[in-house]
This record gives sequence, structure tokens and C-alpha cells, in this order.
Amino acid sequence: MRGELVPGDVSIANGTIDALGLAGKGSGIAVPGFVDLQVNGYGGIDLLTEPERWAEVDTMLGELGVTTWQPTLISAPPEQTAHVLGAIGLGVHLEGPFLARPGAHPFDCLRDPDLDLLRALLAAGNVTTVTLAPELRGALELIDELRRQEVVVSLGHSAADAATAQAAFDRGAQTVTHLFNVMPPFGHREPGLAGAALARDDVFVQLICDGVHLADEMVLLAWRAARGRLAVVSDSIAAAGVGDGTFRLGGVEVHVEGGVSRTPDGSLAGGTGTVPEAARRLVGLGVPLAEAVDAATQVPARILGRADIGTLEPGAVADVVVLDDELRVTRVMRAGIG
Repeated sequence: MRGELVPGDVSIANGTIDALGLAGKGSGIAVPGFVDLQVNGYGGIDLLTEPERWAEVDTMLGELGVTTWQPTLISAPPEQTAHVLGAIGLGVHLEGPFLARPGAHPFDCLRDPDLDLLRALLAAGNVTTVTLAPELRGALELIDELRRQEVVVSLGHSAADAATAQAAFDRGAQTVTHLFNVMPPFGHREPGLAGAALARDDVFVQLICDGVHLADEMVLLAWRAARGRLAVVSDSIAAAGVGDGTFRLGGVEVHVEGGVSRTPDGSLAGGTGTVPEAARRLVGLGVPLAEAVDAATQVPARILGRADIGTLEPGAVADVVVLDDELRVTRVMRAGIG
């Protein structure tokens, strides 16, 4: 169910949820399969440079309880991005190249809004989300095209003021990529993109809850302002599930030490955690279990417009994860198998 804990067992039939709250002897907490909207890589695999290995990432994430995820591509030369889109068999999140603030993205790969380039990228593969900076000239026209093609529009890597952000949300942008990161902090007279998103009831916010990208107080602030519309993401890179060392994030070499990934100039470069870990961290900060689970399951599913995942309601896909009392994954079923 959405947003509530129901005593009893879960029944599965033909790969879908059949019934809830049944008498039984099962133990643990059954939750929907976790949904991660931002995965650059995992287990030593960088998806921009090794896209043909996406199924290996899918298997590894599935074992962790992440049953739905978006491969995420940072800004790269258009021909490389188009090739990767054709090689990955899942819906992809293009984080760029129409960005104003590079963060860890190669600066020379950023592009001004270009409808022809956008259409070429959309035609190259299954693009489900695009992150762009709304203050760039022509960005609103890109939003129009993306919504026409039923692609989720996320705002990010941006220095937009609140008025510009509001105009983009009014035009059809639905969410914000890694809230607070790679955007100006909001102030009492200059709320910016972050403040504009938190103040609206119709905008989803995504954030990286790993203890590195955001202070705990900022996570709690976002949760209290956006209860029911906050999604956690991993922003994981190839180092996730591996450990410290030197890795690739697309065309960027990054060094990971103590689980923190940085570019040579010291910028944070993605994460090394997972969405199940983020959900546990939310609970540790005092977020009720049901809301923490929602932030890692049904809210990201809603961002994707997927009513069939992220929930244990009858008729939904039987992606089911069983947690123990410490909220560790003990069993995973994908479409009822597992």
C-alpha cells in the first residue's frame, strides 16, 4: 500500500501483487522494490564508457533490492551519447548536455539548447528523463518538445533565480535533480531554484541522502517542506559497491577516498551509496519508516509516471523486497521471482 504499514503476508500470482494483509508465518518487512532515478554506474562499471555492460549493473542492483533504475549519462560528445543510448536496454536519464553549471561534467561537453540536437538524442534510444538548466536561452522550447514526447523534465546544474524556475515549472518541468547540489543556496530574498521547488506542491524534488552531499539538516528541511514528493537517489558511479580508488565517470577521472568521490579540482563527482542505504539513513534521521520507503519507491515511480511499480497494491508488478529489523535486505523478488 502507499504510505502505510499493513500487518500480514503478501500474496503473489502471475508476477503481480494479488493480496495483502494475509494471515501467515512470514517474518520481516515487505516493501516495494526500490527505484533509483540516477545511476551513472555500479560495481566497477561506468555506463557511459561501458554501456554494453548495463545488464550486469541491473543484476547487481537487483540483488540489492533496486528493481527499477535509470541509467544516467553525464554530458559527453553527442555522437558518444547517441551510441550509448542505442546500447542500453532501459529508459535513460540524460543529465545534460544543456546545463549551465558543470559540476563534475566536462565543461567542453556542455551545449546551449538546440532542438535539432535534442531530437537526434531522443531518436537514438529510450530517453525517459532529461536534466537541463532553465535559464539558458531556448530552454523553455526544449521543455515543450520533451513534454510533447512524454519525457520527464528535471531542472538542475543551474543558477536560475526563482522566477526563471517558476516559469520552467509552469511550462512542464516536473522535478529537480539532486536538490541543493550544483545550484546556489537559497536565501530569504533569493530562494532560487531550490526554494522555488520546495515552495510548490506540484514539483517533485530528488536528493542524494548519503551523508556527503548534504548536511542532515538540509535533508530534514527538504523532507519537511516536500513530504510526499521527495525522492532519494544514489547518483552512484562505478566505485559504488567496490571501494576506494580511481575510477571513470564518463570522460572524467575521479578519485574515491573514504567513500567520497571527487574530480581532480575537488568537486564532488557522484556517489558511492545506494538507494536502500539512503532509505535507512532517512529513518535514522527520524523520518517515519513508511515515508522513507515511499521516498525510495513510490515517489520516484510517480516521477516516472509508473503506477505499476513502487507499490504493493494489488495488480502492481510483484517487485518485492523483504527487510529485517535493521532494514537490511534479506530477500528480493522481481516480478514474483526470487
